[in-house]
Amino acid sequence: MEKEIIQFTVSVYTENNIGLLNRISAIFQRRHINIESINSSASEIEGVTRWTILVNMTEEQMKKIIGQIEKQVEVIKAYYHTDEETIYQESCMFKIKSDLLFDERQIQNIIKESNARIVTVNKEFFVLEKSGRRNEIELLHRELSAFGIMQFVRSGRIAVTKDEMKITEMLAAFNN
Repeated sequence: MEKEIIQFTVSVYTENNIGLLNRISAIFQRRHINIESINSSASEIEGVTRWTILVNMTEEQMKKIIGQIEKQVEVIKAYYHTDEETIYQESCMFKIKSDLLFDERQIQNIIKESNARIVTVNKEFFVLEKSGRRNEIELLHRELSAFGIMQFVRSGRIAVTKDEMKITEMLAAFNN
């Protein structure tokens, strides 16, 4: 029987050290697992970094990878969760020619319907920001592509769990 491939959000709490990203990505690379997105940020505890990694694999593979990640000296704790166990978002920005904003009524409708936000406008271009689920961002990208996108960038997933993770107490103890 074949194991089911699932999308997992991995949260890794670490010290912020040079070379750790390379070692953790190598854990996935050795198993031929593609990282769909990765985000690094401050965590709820000062001095501790949180990485959010999005991957597709079986739960059996995921458990093995978590074990390998936690063997890294700088890693405090690693967790994995399914989409149903998390609240997650991505962000993106679009740079588009300004004349389209004023000449194409349809662009204004797309912006309004997608709940995108205009960040800046000048004579040459305007910049839109959109936060949401990946499918919302991909839909907005498809709609705006018809008019021409000068630049596009999308963040990796950011996520919090629906259930308490009890990491705060562990991190507080680590920080003291």
